[in-house]
Amino acid sequence: MGSPTLTYRKSGVNIDLADKLVDHIQRKAPAIGGFAGLFPLDLDGDGPWDLVACTDGVGTKLKLAFALDKHDTIGIDLVAMSVNDLVCCGAKPLIFLDYYATGKLKLQTSKKIIAGIMKGCQLGRCVLLGGETAEMPGMYPKDEYDLAGFAVGIVKRKDVIDGSKIYPGDLILGLPSSGLHSNGYSLARQVFKGKDLAKFGKALLTPTRIYVDEVAALTKALRAEEGIILGLSHITGGGLVENVPRILPRGRKAIFRKEAWKMSPLFREIQRRGNVPEKEMWRTFNMGLGLVIVIRPESLAAALKALPEAKVVGEIVEGKHEVEII
Repeated sequence: MGSPTLTYRKSGVNIDLADKLVDHIQRKAPAIGGFAGLFPLDLDGDGPWDLVACTDGVGTKLKLAFALDKHDTIGIDLVAMSVNDLVCCGAKPLIFLDYYATGKLKLQTSKKIIAGIMKGCQLGRCVLLGGETAEMPGMYPKDEYDLAGFAVGIVKRKDVIDGSKIYPGDLILGLPSSGLHSNGYSLARQVFKGKDLAKFGKALLTPTRIYVDEVAALTKALRAEEGIILGLSHITGGGLVENVPRILPRGRKAIFRKEAWKMSPLFREIQRRGNVPEKEMWRTFNMGLGLVIVIRPESLAAALKALPEAKVVGEIVEGKHEVEII
């Protein structure tokens, strides 16, 4: 008898149900959409601007921080999950706020968490403007806490990146992830337990990469060539399969060639140990790509000069509104 097959749903996460909730919320609040929400500002100066805001947490990656008693980088994850979403619509991050809740405050642990948040803000080119620390006895298990983050930025309306200019023939670039980032840990924690958790803990807790500087550098390089970024997708829960369609117009299909980039062996280790189906891996993890960029073919040379580590990982074709990985 073979090993039991692990899936994200079996580990307690139902992506399909979450998608239904998002659809419901968007019907009730039509302004919500994309990777961040945009609010029009009436400012004097050179054209209209949009205020941009988003929020996120760290998820069950926190459980690994608790188990390994390592709290100095989890704050980077918190900032990354929001500012990476923010830049996907072309916004410049301005401020960040955090919510930190625990049953009993431990000063040394709290200092490490805040240090990580401050480091994340430095990498994300934003200011930690405020937050809330809530001590709630009986609400959380001993030595556990929860984190949420909120980022606000700004973008000229003419510079908003929304994917509407993506056409067949456009190229897809990928920037490497630093590992699992902050997604798929409900499944990963089923795979790595006991001694395995200690062995792989450092790799699993590698903080989410922040792409603010890379997006700024690419934007500057393409503008010098009279080009633009057509679409940006932060690869989080749902992987390439769920996130990339969020920037695709109807009638556009994204094809990814998985041999075009190198992924961390950690992903295949999870698949092997958990007997996770291939399709489930691509729908749960980023599989080595943390940020996906769509550009015109004529912008490729400038893009690769600005981002030498970027890889051409696929292309846009006419077809069903979906991602195909070949």
